[in-house]
Amino acid sequence: MAKPAPRQRTEPRLDGKTDPSRFESCQVEVRRSPRRRRTVSAYREGDRVVVLLPARMSVDEERRWVGVMLDRLTAMEQRRRPSDEELLTRARTLTRRYLGDAPLPTSVRWVGNQGMRWGSCTPSDGTVRLSTRLRGMPAWVIDYVLIHELVHLVEPGHTARFWSLVRNYPQADRARGYLEGVAAAAQLPLEECAD
Repeated sequence: MAKPAPRQRTEPRLDGKTDPSRFESCQVEVRRSPRRRRTVSAYREGDRVVVLLPARMSVDEERRWVGVMLDRLTAMEQRRRPSDEELLTRARTLTRRYLGDAPLPTSVRWVGNQGMRWGSCTPSDGTVRLSTRLRGMPAWVIDYVLIHELVHLVEPGHTARFWSLVRNYPQADRARGYLEGVAAAAQLPLEECAD
């Protein structure tokens, strides 16, 4: 039996309790499966959320469950994602551990406006910004992006010295490969992984 094609949505279907403004930039894809009987699940795939539903579920049930699953996924991601203060503390710890007497960042925060980068750094004022697209990724991947940006406080360009300092982090190559895989799966340009 052929699989039904997944239905694409640019706007999520929401129940009456869900605040729609929280999902304005969220693309939701609903995938129905005849094998799925009762369970509903959701996960983030690149910049979209995939909701898996039983094929026999009604449109009203689908609408309700999409809202429920978006709420659950958001709550789970908020629990997993460190606050800006925790990021700053983590960045300072990583600097001391892997970069020795390198300058410490003045601020580290999450930002949602980095469509083509995992992070950025302004060496002149010591600020580091991480893309909210990193949310839900393993801590060692977030640490790698932090290290990458922290090294820019020492070496602004992507020189041989820069990469040598980045590789002080033992998970650097593994994390870079992880991010390249995420970029490939989301069909993002690979240049994004370089910075």
